[in-house]
Parts: sequence; structure tokens; C-alpha cells
Amino acid sequence: MKRVTLSVAYPPELIHPLHREVVARDAATRADLLTWGPVGSATGLSWFDADRDATAALLDAVPQMADVSLVAGDGGTYAFTRQTEYGFADELLELVVEADAAFVPPLSFREDRTARFEAVGESDALAAFYEALAGVLDASVEAVHDFRRGGTPADLTTRQRDALAAAVDLGYYEVPREASVADVADAIDCSSSTAGELLRRAERVVVRDAVAGEPAPRRPHRPRLAGGDP
Repeated sequence: MKRVTLSVAYPPELIHPLHREVVARDAATRADLLTWGPVGSATGLSWFDADRDATAALLDAVPQMADVSLVAGDGGTYAFTRQTEYGFADELLELVVEADAAFVPPLSFREDRTARFEAVGESDALAAFYEALAGVLDASVEAVHDFRRGGTPADLTTRQRDALAAAVDLGYYEVPREASVADVADAIDCSSSTAGELLRRAERVVVRDAVAGEPAPRRPHRPRLAGGDP
């Protein structure tokens, strides 16, 4: 089986109301839908790269949101939400329902009106889904991996993935190296020390995964006494 990462751009008439608010506001540039239930009214969990007040204001502007509970964390704000309805256009929901593939979180809404998500399935089924998706949205394939039961480096935190992605884009892992930790820090808007720690933690997960042939075990969370935990 394969695990494919897809990116899509929505036309204005098909964009999700939550995504529309991310696009319209400067305070948040990304919203990750981490979990959702079989019906719109089930409790879902999302993460926003914004502070609590900005996240509250954004969600308050989405008509479908019925209940919201916010918790600061991971460099942004987590939101437990209940909705009166999903908010996706019917034709998009039909694509998901009819696909012979499973969809794994997160679904990331970006400020440039694009969304990024992953699907798992056999190659033919994924190809059929992509063809149907491309008939409705501007879609592209970002990556394809073999699927493993224990997962992939998607087990990294959002900030760790952002740091790795920025490092790759900037050439931090090229030989010879084309960027510094300070460059990565600038790209993800944090201090050099935080960027360095994010990269080290992410690299530890990726390297252990590669060497062991199985996903790296997670250590129990130990809260810091001072500062945030990247």
C-alpha cells in the first residue's frame, strides 16, 4: 500500500468556512484538523498557529461552530469543537465517501487557499481518487511513500515538521550545507535555539525510525518548568 501527500487549491465557492477565515485573517496562517467524527456534531480537535484570542475570534466567525474549548500548546492553540454541520461542499464529501482509500490527519488549511492532506490505499485506488479530485480542484501530489502500520515521520509534532520542511527547502541538509539554523529560525519565526531544538528532536525520531525499521517509541511527556516544549 501507499501513503500519498496531496495538495489542493479551492475555488472560492468550494472553500470550507473555517479555511475562508484562515485566508482572510493575518493572525492565523494555518489550521490543522487533527481529528473529526462520523457526524459534524461529534467533537473534533484542531490546531491553529495563532494565540488563544485570535483563534477564538476566528472560530467565532464560522457559523457552523456550535461549541468551542481552547487550550494553548505546541506554539499555537488547540481547539475542541462541535459543529452543526461539516461545512464541506457536498461534491467534496462525495469524493471522500466514494474513494477506496483512507484519509489520515491532519488536514491542513493554509493562508494561500491551499490544503494539504494524506490518503492511504492501493496504488490503483489512489490514482482513481486523484483523477476524481483533480476534476474538481487544482490538485497536485507532493509525496508518495510505502505505508507502514506504525506510521511515518508524520508522528512528529507540527512545529517539528515545520522546522524540517523549512530546513529542506532552504538547503540545510545539502552537502555542502546551504543554510544555517538561524535561517531555519527566520523561516518559522522563532529563536535559533528553539529552531535547533526542534530540528534535533525531529531528527532523533526520523533517525531512530530509519535505523530500527519500526516507528520510534514515544517517551512519556515531561512538562518543562520554564519555557515551551517545541
